[in-house]
Amino acid sequence: MKPSQYIYLHGFASSPNSIKAQYLNDHFKEHQIFLTIPDLNQGNFSNLTLTRQLKQVSGEFINAQTPVTLIGSSLGGLTAAWLGEKYPQVQRLILLAPAFGFLDRWLDKLGEANVKQWRETGELLIYHYKEKRSLPLNYQFVTDVSQYQDQQLQRPLPTLILHGKHDEIVPISYSYDFTEQRPWIQLKTLNSDHGLTDVMEDIWVTIKEFCELTSDS
Repeated sequence: MKPSQYIYLHGFASSPNSIKAQYLNDHFKEHQIFLTIPDLNQGNFSNLTLTRQLKQVSGEFINAQTPVTLIGSSLGGLTAAWLGEKYPQVQRLILLAPAFGFLDRWLDKLGEANVKQWRETGELLIYHYKEKRSLPLNYQFVTDVSQYQDQQLQRPLPTLILHGKHDEIVPISYSYDFTEQRPWIQLKTLNSDHGLTDVMEDIWVTIKEFCELTSDS
């Protein structure tokens, strides 16, 4: 049975108007499929947490019986993976450069002094691509996402990971490590960086095949 609900989850400090979101939305429309694209910022980026995203997206599910395919980019990919773990109606995952292990890498990159300042002041300025300006992010983001450990993601459901070989934000090694002990995951490497915007045609062809979409879908 083909899933009847498709949801796209944008990345960190991004929006439903991102290049990837709109490209996929247009192509799903050509197959008469409505792609739900929630705004994960909720008009309150400063209080963003992974837990908030999980609650928001699960609220988009039609019901417990309607199968769902989740497509997630970066932090949206991590969110999709956790939704797949927690909700049985999620029947298929497509993860674009999913942010596995990103927190440790990000905090290392920030450096001990900056992390300490963030923890003590409670806020860190982050450039938001939709807003085209820096916005404060509460340190609660860190404490919240620390509860979610990648090794706990063990539900065997059909999963496709698409990751750029030149990704400097979330190195492709994270996806290799994640798939190593999970034989139900297909990993496709792409000649691109974290944004993947220059390989969207390849991504769409792969998604279409993975979802078994035809011109009659």
